[in-house]
Amino acid sequence: MNAVSTPLEPSRLERAQRQSEVVAALSQVLPAHALLWHQEDTTPYECDGLTAYRERPLVVALPETAEQVRAVLQACHGLGVPVVARGAGTGLSGGAMPHRMGVTLSLAKFNRILQIDPLARTATVQCGVRNLAISEAAAPYGLYYAPDPSSQIACTIGGNVAENSGGVHCLKYGLTVHNVLKVKGFTMTGEDVEFGSAALDAPGYDLLSVVIGSEGMLAVTTEVTVKLVPKPQLARCIMASFDDVRKAGEAVAAVIAAGIIPAGLEMMDGPMTTAVEDFVHAGYDLSAAAILLCESDGTPEEVAEEIERMSAVLRQAGATAIAVSRDEAQRLRFWSGRKNAFPASGRISPDYMCMDSTIPRKRLADILLAIAEMEKRYALKCLNVFHAGDGNLHPLILFDANDADQLRRCELFGAEILETSVAMGGTVTGEHGVGIEKLNSMCVQFSAEENEQMFGIKRAFDPQGLLNPGKVIPTLNRCAEYGKMLVRAGQIKHPDLPRF
Repeated sequence: MNAVSTPLEPSRLERAQRQSEVVAALSQVLPAHALLWHQEDTTPYECDGLTAYRERPLVVALPETAEQVRAVLQACHGLGVPVVARGAGTGLSGGAMPHRMGVTLSLAKFNRILQIDPLARTATVQCGVRNLAISEAAAPYGLYYAPDPSSQIACTIGGNVAENSGGVHCLKYGLTVHNVLKVKGFTMTGEDVEFGSAALDAPGYDLLSVVIGSEGMLAVTTEVTVKLVPKPQLARCIMASFDDVRKAGEAVAAVIAAGIIPAGLEMMDGPMTTAVEDFVHAGYDLSAAAILLCESDGTPEEVAEEIERMSAVLRQAGATAIAVSRDEAQRLRFWSGRKNAFPASGRISPDYMCMDSTIPRKRLADILLAIAEMEKRYALKCLNVFHAGDGNLHPLILFDANDADQLRRCELFGAEILETSVAMGGTVTGEHGVGIEKLNSMCVQFSAEENEQMFGIKRAFDPQGLLNPGKVIPTLNRCAEYGKMLVRAGQIKHPDLPRF
């Protein structure tokens, strides 16, 4: 996906000179312990969860106060130095991969929960607070924060805002954008900015929705106010088995068509359930070609009725077996298996690349069958897990990054999944962001004019293009180079799509 020409790299001497200049400037605004530039200190920051691509930053800054963040940005702006903001580094699209001639701005020390307001049902937290920590802090009030990415034990709310993260319960409770009221931070020039408000709406343009999901390209987030929701009285989960992936995909559409909005609706294919069961022992049906996890939450009466309705729809759709969680422990085991899909895959392969496209729900079976054909052509295995309720795919392509040919085939495999998703009426990303991973695939989905409009928004916030440059929006030159590469590789499958 990223095998395209790049600008001439700076020499080692040029890099060393620039590093000395940046260290000298930042030493004026940060204490010595908050500034890293030696190789052994900066190497841990060379990638995020997309480990196939790595780059050591020029300098890593670890500010502890908002004023220090402002000062770092002002210093870098004055020098014309790129800045890449970083949270916990759990992102899967390379959005936090460093810039070779830039500063990685680590916000890990912004980890305080500032206020829990049980009456307003809100929490105000610093950007480095872990997703799960918000729910833990709100638990004494019978509240929690609904978006629950699989990495919620480690990922930060600032990173969630950058990627517009979702989770297994996003079908009913929404993505990050539906659960955030206000974001505070700084522009590249160090100017204070605030998006949204504590009220239901804010005056002017809805810039909150622009910033959420902007992948650190518009502003650096330092503080977030989120909505909290009451913990349901009861939750139960159905595990439905299917002997055919098409039946499982059609069952997803049937549940939604019946007017049911489950708290969670997830799908895993047979190879994925095998990998997960060996790791977590969640009690999954290993004889199934695919399983669905369908959760209901609410009052006991509501849950009982919805479980009965969903079970009837699933049986009619061809489920070969249905198991309903007996108690909270079994429900958590069912979800533990789903949330450990990524580490389970890591146990059986040196590396994996997790894709993140979306398609209409009715095309779930079609994309699975298409991926099965791609496995044969690229000679690589792919395990599949979906946020089935909203059509968000997470195919995990297994490969060995030490084998250059496997990496090349993996890139082409992933690019074809994304292109096929767009051809089926979907998009190249759902919740993991574009970063560097899907940068070329943006050429497939969007025309040159559409990409230029996105650059226009970027320039409005960051005229010099110093915040997370080279990510998310492809240039015309990059799209042209990528198009030539696909032609050479015979990979243009859908010539009617906007591109190049």
